[in-house]
Amino acid sequence: MAHLQFRFCAVSPPHQVITLPALSPTMAKGNIPSWSKKEGEKVSIGEVLCLIETDKSTMEMEVMDEGFLAKILVPAGSTDVAVGQDIAIIVENEEDIAKVKNIRSSDSAAATTENRSREEDEKIFKSLEAKASTIPPRQRLGPSVRRLLIESGIDVAILKGSGPGGAVVKGDVIAAIKSGSQSKREPELKKVQKAHSSETPKTSSEPLLPPSSVSHDTLPTSQIRKVIAKRLLESKNGIPHVYLSAETVLDATLALRKELKVNYGVHVSVNDFVIKAVVSALKEVPEANAHWDENSGLVPGSSIDISIAVATERGLMTPILRNADQMSLSDISSEVKLLAGKARDGKLQPHEFQGGSFSISNLGMFEVDQFCAIINPPQACILAVGRGEPSVLWQEDPHDPTQGKPIAVTKMTLTLSADHRVVDIDIGGRFLDVLGGILRDPRKHLL
Repeated sequence: MAHLQFRFCAVSPPHQVITLPALSPTMAKGNIPSWSKKEGEKVSIGEVLCLIETDKSTMEMEVMDEGFLAKILVPAGSTDVAVGQDIAIIVENEEDIAKVKNIRSSDSAAATTENRSREEDEKIFKSLEAKASTIPPRQRLGPSVRRLLIESGIDVAILKGSGPGGAVVKGDVIAAIKSGSQSKREPELKKVQKAHSSETPKTSSEPLLPPSSVSHDTLPTSQIRKVIAKRLLESKNGIPHVYLSAETVLDATLALRKELKVNYGVHVSVNDFVIKAVVSALKEVPEANAHWDENSGLVPGSSIDISIAVATERGLMTPILRNADQMSLSDISSEVKLLAGKARDGKLQPHEFQGGSFSISNLGMFEVDQFCAIINPPQACILAVGRGEPSVLWQEDPHDPTQGKPIAVTKMTLTLSADHRVVDIDIGGRFLDVLGGILRDPRKHLL
């Protein structure tokens, strides 16, 4: 696993400063739950240095060079560590460990703060210089006099100069300040500082809402949960969602599932059938397998890659079945079990959750009848699958439409959330119609 390294050779001995890598395109911060090595221990290529909790999973960070872990700059349990921040120092020789103990991770942060303060000061002083040009030019004023006039707010017009030719000198301004003869206008320096502070976002820790008398606990939020919250908000606010629902009869699918189990020892879930049916429906309605690009517009999918929503302790993960149209029903079942297990253990690799062209979220196991899911950007569609629910239908006699009988069936509600920029309602309706037909007659379409 690649990670950023910088080698220094100055007063300190040769060493590498290990920084927090960006392990996914959306990762800006990460957590370090634990270190696998201790300070002073030897590290070898390929050994796990620490665990990093990204916005998608918990991953192992491996050592890229041999050496000794001289200093851990970010302790275990640290959260919201910025990508690119120094987290450890590795030296080549064991005797150099003590020589780099004085290196602090805050050096770069302090330098950044110092640079920012310097930039703010320069901004203020440039504003002061601009204000200085407004002083009446009736007298020649030195730079120190002009600045003192600006800072004190004294109007030069009220001063009587004691310098050559009646020029106002620094002593005149100081005397005016001591005598309290300043004009009533606010000093320009304070005005500039106020204006500057109003432009700068405040970092006050004061609550935005008045304090409540109700006691509560603030729970720690994982980096994954923060990213999920941000992406869901962006999706809901930025994508024009359109929702379409349809019911399908599940009895034939349930019968085939039971037959495969009893006669062939093949164990597949209803969700595996739904995934396979979605893949077949996308092949018939490829317009639903696309996404929207702000620059290019509508972009058709080059492959059918299905993202499966998996609930974990860290949040909702979406591992991907790549090229799902090339998988059999049993292949899908095996791959889903593997990816779901890795998602729950926090061991998904980036290529296993980045991308995807269509998502499926199934809450049938929680006895949810119907729900609407939020689209997973940059995809254009997500299918929400409810539970199979016993119901009664009226079955007409094929030979006599006036005759018929009530029958017990298992019905399931499918709800498609689609990006209306990509999927028109007729395309969404056609997709659900094809999907429902496949689940009503799986032998014809899936075997």
